[in-house]
Amino acid sequence: MNSAELIINKSRFIAYVYELNNLNEVSLILNNLKQEHKKARHICFAYVYNREMVSEKCSDDGEPKGTAGYPIMNVIKKKGLSNILVAVVRYFGGIKLGAGGLTRAYTKACALGIDSMLNNKR
Repeated sequence: MNSAELIINKSRFIAYVYELNNLNEVSLILNNLKQEHKKARHICFAYVYNREMVSEKCSDDGEPKGTAGYPIMNVIKKKGLSNILVAVVRYFGGIKLGAGGLTRAYTKACALGIDSMLNNKR
C-alpha cells in the first residue's frame, strides 16, 4: 500500500493505492479504511481488476455524481494500470469546492498516490 496526502481549502484528501491479488480484497480494504477513518466525510474509490475477467467499479460515496469515482478511474486508466484499487479519503474542511474543484482534487490526490507507488517500485 502506498499513500499520498493533499490539502485543498482546508479539506484533506488522502489517497491509498493497493495492488489487488483478487477482488475479495476490495471490500476488506474499504472496510478497514472506514474503521481507520471514522470521522472522514467520504471514502471514494475506483478499481480495475484484470485477471480471470475484467472488472471495474467506482464510487463517489456521497460526493456529487461523477466528481470523485470517475476521476479516480480515469487516472488509473490513463496510467494504463490494472489490478489496482485507489481509495481517496476526504476530511471536509468547511469550504465547498464545487464540482470542478472536487474533480480536480480527487484527480490530483489519485495521481499523487499512484506516482508514489510507481516511484517506490523503482
